[in-house]
Amino acid sequence: MPRPHRPLLFMSAVMAALAVVATGGLLLDDRTLDGTPVWAKPLKFALSLGIYGVTWSWLISLVPPAARTARWSRWLGTVLAAAALAEMAVIVIQAARGRRSHFNVSTPLDSALYSAMGTTIIVLMVANVLAAVLVARERRAEPADAWAVRIGLAVSAAGMALGYLMVRPSAAQLAAPVVTAVGAHGVGVADGGPGLPLLGWSTIGGDLRVPHFVGMHALQALPLLALAVRRVADRTARLRLVAAGGLGYAGLTALVTWQALRGQPLLRPDGPTLTAAGLLLAVTAAVALSALPSLSAPAARRAAAAIPAEVKP
Repeated sequence: MPRPHRPLLFMSAVMAALAVVATGGLLLDDRTLDGTPVWAKPLKFALSLGIYGVTWSWLISLVPPAARTARWSRWLGTVLAAAALAEMAVIVIQAARGRRSHFNVSTPLDSALYSAMGTTIIVLMVANVLAAVLVARERRAEPADAWAVRIGLAVSAAGMALGYLMVRPSAAQLAAPVVTAVGAHGVGVADGGPGLPLLGWSTIGGDLRVPHFVGMHALQALPLLALAVRRVADRTARLRLVAAGGLGYAGLTALVTWQALRGQPLLRPDGPTLTAAGLLLAVTAAVALSALPSLSAPAARRAAAAIPAEVKP
């Protein structure tokens, strides 16, 4: 029986508790930061990291205890849990202080906390990639499940890496007489402008948080897709449907990255973005439709088997 990874489940339980605390902060604390409630970021990160921890606990449980990589995968899971808790600690401390946690170097304390968080993010990313390699190497009886996990791990790692587009200092930041911020998530607009409710994603310019979020959550979306198509009887059809989902999700991550880098809000796509989205949808649909012959063949065999022998030609 698969063994859940306890440190990761503990981390997820802490995130659930912090989500409750952050929700209370939204209701009771009317302070804002860059036009957004100060407790919105802790709530978003608590929910995201909580789901992340549960997902990784399940993924690591897929490595058989007798496998040579089992010990390493469980150790990397503990590193993931510790790094996520450390990152979240900085976010909560800064929210309580009413200060920005990301990109903030305006005081020695803010700079030290941001540097500490940057270190934990690097550790998290390296451990994520190494654990992904170990989990992806494991063979499973069901090819659709295996490929859903592998593609999800690859796209999720890419989504995490996209976060580093946000930490590059802009020309204006470098030219400022006093540097108070290094990096930003807005493209073509300053951080803190009009944004989507709770998410905060810019509605007037590009926002690099969009591809970061979309890519990271491939880790949940694609295994859920594999679970959803398990009722499909034919193994080849299941694999093609998962391949279509993986292609579509990877393409969506690339599309919203391109859109953000062009300074375009997510909900205000221009002609080239809509054209690219249409092509992506068409290709994804074509791959998914390629499963139809595999779906119809078993149905035809079952129908033929149901005809009594005396009436068969």
